[in-house]
Formats: sequence, structure tokens, C-alpha cells
Amino acid sequence: MFPIIDLFAGPGGLNEGFSSVRDERGAYVFKTLASFEMDSLACQTLRLRATYRELVRSGGDLRPYFDYIEGKQTWQSVLTGDFKEAYLAAKTHVYQVELGEDNRPEVDNFIERQLGPENERGHWALIGGPPCQAYSLAGRSRRTGDESFASDHKHFLYREYLHILGKFKPTIFVMENVKGLLSSRNGDSSMFQTILEDLKRLPGGASYEIRSLVVDAEPRELDPSDFIIRSEEYGVPQKRHRVILLGVRSDVAGRLPRSSLKRADGPVTVRAALQTMPSVRAKTSKRRPKIDQDWVAVQNKALDSVRRMDSVSKHEPLKAGTLAMDEYEAWIHEASLSAPIQHDPRPHMVSDLARYRVMAELAERLGKSPKYTDLPVSLHPEHSNVGRERTPFTDRFRVQVWDTPATTVVSHISKDGHYYIHPDPQQNRSFTVREAARLQSFPDNYFFEGARTQQFHQVGNAVPPLLSKQIGDVVADMLGAL
Repeated sequence: MFPIIDLFAGPGGLNEGFSSVRDERGAYVFKTLASFEMDSLACQTLRLRATYRELVRSGGDLRPYFDYIEGKQTWQSVLTGDFKEAYLAAKTHVYQVELGEDNRPEVDNFIERQLGPENERGHWALIGGPPCQAYSLAGRSRRTGDESFASDHKHFLYREYLHILGKFKPTIFVMENVKGLLSSRNGDSSMFQTILEDLKRLPGGASYEIRSLVVDAEPRELDPSDFIIRSEEYGVPQKRHRVILLGVRSDVAGRLPRSSLKRADGPVTVRAALQTMPSVRAKTSKRRPKIDQDWVAVQNKALDSVRRMDSVSKHEPLKAGTLAMDEYEAWIHEASLSAPIQHDPRPHMVSDLARYRVMAELAERLGKSPKYTDLPVSLHPEHSNVGRERTPFTDRFRVQVWDTPATTVVSHISKDGHYYIHPDPQQNRSFTVREAARLQSFPDNYFFEGARTQQFHQVGNAVPPLLSKQIGDVVADMLGAL
């Protein structure tokens, strides 16, 4: 097996995909030696998932794992036998630490212990995605006018990735970041070009050929846009666009043919991802009976007007990919679960429930998500700038449409559900953690530790595991050729 080390691991999306890769004999190709993450709850998620993998690979008893994630047993009661042995083995590679210059010595020491002596190391891969807040469009807009933004250390956390490349010289690396990296600037410099230039000046004499996973071309012929991977083109039910660099160490690059991801035969839609989920309804928060009654009356009046509309949809449903949907279903399905886990909807204000219901009805007729300005005035949110000319964020409420891939699931889903309204008007709510996880292509048996807010945060910060699996297949083929 080829070792992998995962930096800025989050809840383990990249790791999950790589860890699922098997060769033609069915043997696992990769083994994780180290996962570095600063968030304590994400580390708990990583340890639990690593325990599951240890049990699968060793043929151990999986029942305690399922009893724990279904809430049938406590952590203390399952921490015995095979489960305890797998947990003790798994947790050795999860290292909670904030990557940065101050902590480089302890991180380097841990990697050295995990990889073993330099003269005994074989081929291995480094994977990970430095935090993206400094590069995302939303993050930059929030910092407009902030003089400290240019010096924010988050701009330069990629250097921790480059430090490990220079010191430990993995055979291949995979670096992921947001699409906004291509347009992000620090002062007069393009952050993307700065990273490419820094990759040419690694310490220790290491050098890498930077390849695209979607365009088969010589590195000198690649444009920045050639590094964008659109997840919906690869069987993920979500329009998540990310910049991903594939680096191949120069001393072996000439022996490895360029490989690219194979596009799916069509999209996997929100309907395909969620159609087997049980129907659930949200509870209301801050219940006040009189207000509830008023809003129900307002909602019903608005629904009457919507239902009198003729269907005006001009959007033909996308032709779904048959093979892609079969592969997606096989990837997420778990027969050992009696019911979906982490599928409890969060409570909503009754006024938001009224908007959600009417907007979902409108979306069915329009074939796309309406803006809140399409609602009757009685359902407009009570903000001072609503109704003004050039009102910002008219899409602050968004219905995810049945017959297309979802919009990007981001960590803001932990704050509210306005951007992730369920397309079924009868359910009248935002997505649950499990539905968001399905759109991210996490298997149904993947459990996120922490309270619901932290679970949403982890899901939104992850790399889609099904996409990662396909990247892992490419890397496995390359390493197998050495």
C-alpha cells in the first residue's frame, strides 16, 4: 500500500476517497499515516471514520460502530473488543494541530516518525487543501476595506503545504482550493501565480511538474482555468467548482503518462440524491401561537395566488446520467442502517417556514429557484433595504431544484438554511445534515461528531469524497506504473 499524508484534513473528504481506492485484485491501494487538522470535533470525526476503516480492513465486528452512530449505544459501551483495538490503531494517525511556522517542528517530527527513515521510504502521496477563507469570493467581500486583509496569515497557509513538499518530497501531491483562488490577489500579486512560482523554489532541491486532472496538455500549455474541476461533471450532485493541482516529482514525471478524470455520462440531480430520504418536517422556533396563526394565514393566501399561476417553466430538466446515478447510489448506500442518521431538521422561525413553502411551490412552476422579490410583499423579510432599488442579495433564499445538481454546499449552511431550501413544498424546511452530506457524496454510514451546527460546518468544508475517489484512482494508476 502507498502511504498518504493529509494536511488541513477537515472531516476527511479527501481521505475518504483515497482510502476507498482498490486495485484490480480488490486490495486497498492507500493507507493513511497522518491526518493533520486543528478543529477538535473534525478530529473526532476523523478518528471515528478511521476506526471504521480499520474494522473493514481487518474484518472486525462492525456492529458496535453502527450501534454508536445510530445512537443505540454510548461511546463508553462500544469501546471494547474489536472496536477498541481498531480505535487505538486508527487514532495514532490523527494529529490535532494548527499548521503554521510555530508548530513546524512537532509536525515534522510526527511525519518523520510515521514515514520512517528517509532511505527506507517508498513512493507516497501528500493530499490536502489549505483553508480557503482568504481566497473565496464571499470571504473577500466580507473583508472589503479591511486594511489587515492583505497580511492575513490565511493567505499564506499554503506555505505549510509547500514546506512539507520541500522537506519530505512526496512522489505525488494533490492540492485543493476554491475557484476564487484564480482571481484572488494579495497587493499587486495574483495568489495563484504566486503559489506556482513558490512551487518552483521549494527548499531541499525538490521540484514538481504541475499537471491538470481535466486537460491533457504539457504544463507550459495549461491556463489557470484548466485546473478547475466541476464536481457535477464527475457524478457529484452539486455544482462545486474547485482548483486542484496535481504535482508529480520531477525525477519520476517522465516515467508517468498524464492521466485525467473521466467525465460522467450525465449529472446526478438533487432528486436522485434525496429521493430515498424519508420525508420529515421542521419544528418552529420561538413559538408564539398568535404570530403562528397570522403567518399561516399569510402563507395560505400566498399559496392560493401561486397555485393559480400557469406553469411557466422554460427549463428542460437535464438528462441525468444513468451510469453516474448507479455509481452514486452504490457509493452512498449502507444496508446495515435501519434509518438514515443525522436526518433531523433544524427548527425554523414560522415566518421563514412560510417563505420556504411558497418559494418551493414557485420553484416547481418556474423550474428554477425564485428570488425573494418574486414573493408577495407580505412574505418579504423585514430588512431595512428590502424593496429599495438595487436591493442586494435578492437570492438570500434559494430553493434547491429537483432536476439539477445542487448549488455549492458551503460552511455557511451551519448558520441558517436559507440557501438550502428543500424542493418538496410539503416538507417545508431546509436540508438536514444527512441531505447536505449526500449532496457532498459522503456515504450514508459516515458520521459527523458534534452538535448539528458543527456537523453542518464540517460537511460544508469538505472535499466531495466521490470526486476524491476518482482522483485517488488516477494517482493509484500513476504510482502503480513506477
